[in-house]
Amino acid sequence: MYNSFFIDFEDGVKRVMNNKAFFIKMLVKFKDDPNIKNLEDALSANDYEKAQVAAHTLKGIAGNLSLTELFKQSREIETQIKARSVNPGQLDILKDVHTKTLAEVDKVIKENG
Repeated sequence: MYNSFFIDFEDGVKRVMNNKAFFIKMLVKFKDDPNIKNLEDALSANDYEKAQVAAHTLKGIAGNLSLTELFKQSREIETQIKARSVNPGQLDILKDVHTKTLAEVDKVIKENG
């Protein structure tokens, strides 16, 4: 099984009733998810409602796919957005984790796809 700081592969497969092929399919679909861009755009426009929706959606997807660090950072920025006080650099941290998660997703897909 492939596990890393960014993906708990074993847990992800369990979440889809041990259907490894379906889990890989969901990881492929995740690669095109627009929520990180939506979040960035919403925060740039100071649109906290749209930002909260994007952060919450990204958090849910990350949780469902066992993308552990992305889930953690999405939850953190969602909390900050709700408080209308996003810490400087938090979006950069989230974007960095997202990029690293995508790299790990590519590895998982290549090894199991």
